[in-house]
Amino acid sequence: MWEIFPFEPDSLTVKPLDPLTLPEPPRTGEGGRDCWRCDRPDEDVAWANERWTLVPFEESRLPFAAMLMPREHLDLADLDDAMAAELGMLTVRVVRAVEALELVGRAHVYKFGDGGAHLHQFVIARPAGMLQLRGSCLTVWDEMLPEVPAAERAAAVAVAVDALAA
Repeated sequence: MWEIFPFEPDSLTVKPLDPLTLPEPPRTGEGGRDCWRCDRPDEDVAWANERWTLVPFEESRLPFAAMLMPREHLDLADLDDAMAAELGMLTVRVVRAVEALELVGRAHVYKFGDGGAHLHQFVIARPAGMLQLRGSCLTVWDEMLPEVPAAERAAAVAVAVDALAA
């Protein structure tokens, strides 16, 4: 068993695979379905410039959790080289700033995108010293952790905003 897997081996039952769904249905923001982010471009935004936004999670129990998103309705494969380079630079700025915080052990970057066609790249932080939360299962642990005080999460977001504004 993988040491960072969050479940006891004897208490899991794996669900059977569903039959294939082909063609796959459109995600939000494609195939005539409205894009939630495009309909609310400034909702919950902590930082923005003319091309990008940073939207922190309201509900996370991690010391930092936010999404970097383009203002324009683009997915990752739609970014031109300049936008892709800018996403990389912004991601590195956020990760450096967040990893410098005492309460953060490591920052992780994820891109899923099965639910929506508007790029939303996640940057989430593992609490310092909680080695059991290392790796790809960090998102599974999120709901099982004790709450991080709102002031600490807000301070982490402020550090990321300062790094992006620099």
